[in-house]
Amino acid sequence: MTPPVVLTIAGSDSGGGAGIQADLKTFAALGAFGTSVITAITAQNTLGVTAVHSVPVENVAAQLDAVLSDLPVAAVKVGMISDAAVAKLIAERVDDLPNLVVDPVLVATAGSRLGEAAVVGVLTAYPCVLTPNRHEAGALLGRRVETTEEMVSAAAELAALGARAVVVTGSEMAVDVLHHAGETTLLRGEPVATVNNHGSGCTFSSAIAVRLARGDAVPDAVAAAKDYVNRGLRGGSSWRLGAGPGPLDHFGWSV
Repeated sequence: MTPPVVLTIAGSDSGGGAGIQADLKTFAALGAFGTSVITAITAQNTLGVTAVHSVPVENVAAQLDAVLSDLPVAAVKVGMISDAAVAKLIAERVDDLPNLVVDPVLVATAGSRLGEAAVVGVLTAYPCVLTPNRHEAGALLGRRVETTEEMVSAAAELAALGARAVVVTGSEMAVDVLHHAGETTLLRGEPVATVNNHGSGCTFSSAIAVRLARGDAVPDAVAAAKDYVNRGLRGGSSWRLGAGPGPLDHFGWSV
């Protein structure tokens, strides 16, 4: 059986834990064929980001044209965007990007800033599944979002801007808030005691994209993605790959 094609538009992580690398691992683990458009090249490892080089918008457009002109893309995940021109390009091509999932990557796990809220915020007005963590939701709204109640309010407010659905993730709290079709749902999970959570947001949004490509409804796609991330966190919890927070185990369990 031919696998569904899923596209990631995101930055490269030289440490292999997040970004394009995490997206493609997730696609493969969940049975999709992954394609990619690289928006930035980062120099990073488990300790942090030391350099970011934005790919010129002309090259990003050429990559996008090459993929879309030949491959039947069924879902698209958007991650790191550090250039307003690239955000504008994606907005202009939104009708060509089915089952769009936007992960507003603003700050890396180690604290390095990777994007600006004003740049990523352009995409919140389009019919995507938006997946900010609570800190990113706060950055997009211009206020702090910390508690579950604040996450609920933020999800509804972001959805009102035009998103198809919004999932505000609680990270280590293992409580996520989904706002979809006018309803808010709290998704509770089991916290995993691990420092190895680098790339968890990228993995979550990529897993949603795969499930949407397979025809899942948004709530089912989000629930399946949450379960996949939880399993990945548990699988990689004992890994010691570097001196800082390591990645998830994308392949260590049966899908």
